[in-house]
Amino acid sequence: MNNQAKITKESKNKIRADFDRAPLSERLKAKYLNTYFYKKILMSLFKFLLLLGISYVILYPFISKILQSFFSPLDMVQTDVQLVPKYPTVQTYSLLVTENGYFTALLNTAIISLVCALIQTFVCAFIGYGFAKFKFKGSKFLFVFVIATLLVPPKILASSLVQRFVHFDIFGLFEATGFYEALGLQSGIHGTYIPFLLLSVTGLAFKNGLFIYLMRQFYRGIPDELEEASYVDGYGVFKTFFRIILPCSVPMLITIFVLSFSWQWTDIFYTNIFLPNSDKVLLTSNAFWSTMPTTLKAISEEILIGNDTAQASFAAIVMNTAGMLVVAPLIILYLFCQRYLIQGIAHSGFGGV
Repeated sequence: MNNQAKITKESKNKIRADFDRAPLSERLKAKYLNTYFYKKILMSLFKFLLLLGISYVILYPFISKILQSFFSPLDMVQTDVQLVPKYPTVQTYSLLVTENGYFTALLNTAIISLVCALIQTFVCAFIGYGFAKFKFKGSKFLFVFVIATLLVPPKILASSLVQRFVHFDIFGLFEATGFYEALGLQSGIHGTYIPFLLLSVTGLAFKNGLFIYLMRQFYRGIPDELEEASYVDGYGVFKTFFRIILPCSVPMLITIFVLSFSWQWTDIFYTNIFLPNSDKVLLTSNAFWSTMPTTLKAISEEILIGNDTAQASFAAIVMNTAGMLVVAPLIILYLFCQRYLIQGIAHSGFGGV
């Protein structure tokens, strides 16, 4: 076997030496004028055109919205301006920021998104660890309910959620202690941020079923020997989870946090359910409960009153600009967390259930 490998190596070296001693024209002909080289060129060209077409389909809507957000009034009335503005301006950005409660909505959205994302990240990690490492009676049956939260459309639960939080109380304690009066509410916690927090704490918030599934798959990939060694050293279950397991799952935790933060940031469905009147006070200075999605909704309703073409064009420009203001913080967040996001997805363990 060793002799055969030695002969093969010597043969390759001899062929390489003969090729190097050949004239330049012969070497170029042998290297480029062959079927393998043509197939390689055609395959590379096909890949380039395919990726170019896919990139165009995906990126064109974003590029068009970014460019149109800089349109000036002159660009809107000129028929030859389609995508690139002739007279770019940031006036639309300035008006949206200064006259529509942007910073109030930005602060409110950042607070609720950050708090909910942190709670959901920890709760989903805790639940996912339980499903991955502990075998108990009915665990598979309970996990079916977790998957069911991904399959049931949220709109089906909208009326039930509203009724639950409009008359929410725990054994009459909130009403007896004056909890509602302290918040300026008549009854229930509907119209506040509390429903968002309760759903996050209980693992029932938007997309939490997906987060639990991802964490379960990730923790199933952690060797059991790591936990057994921790138990031998005298660590209990909770100390093992906080001191050993959580530090090992930082990339996955950051992935869950970024996804949760992004979905909460751009949420309109739950915001309209729990804060139904927030968009009616956005254009005043008292937009306490306003968030960025509801701000965008209120702006669009203020503009889209008529049906003429000029007004529709103006509404599209404003909506594009407002959309850029909404997603800009998410882009900044992604730039800082993209490495951890890719690592978390790569180690999420989608290979099996």
